[in-house]
Amino acid sequence: MFDECLYFNTTLLARQLDREWTVAFKPFDLTPPQGFMLRAVLRNPGLLQHELADRLDIARPTATRAIDGLVKKGLIERRSTEADKRECAIYATPDAEAMQAALDAASGSVTARLKQLLGDGHFRDVVKQVKGVHAALK
Repeated sequence: MFDECLYFNTTLLARQLDREWTVAFKPFDLTPPQGFMLRAVLRNPGLLQHELADRLDIARPTATRAIDGLVKKGLIERRSTEADKRECAIYATPDAEAMQAALDAASGSVTARLKQLLGDGHFRDVVKQVKGVHAALK
């Protein structure tokens, strides 16, 4: 019925992937969006809030809510910038830095499992195609 429906099939895939990363990030008490945001902050300390939203391709209010949740968990902090006191840079806390290797390993194990299931080449092709569709629809 929905064999050629991009929306239905990508949403179906997104739900399956969400379950995979929910299990991976559960030991850290993080949702998948929080886990990926924290990983982005750990790799790019000092990103401005709008830069983080742009990098993750999410709306700024969505980024603000996710940042608020990570601040409440004590994993990131906002710091005013010298150039513009209204703009905040985002930094990981020492607690977040201490979990970085384990967080990356948990995410990496999901990726490794998916590569094993799909085959490495097919996995890369699918990711490339999905990114291409995303770029084309922007």
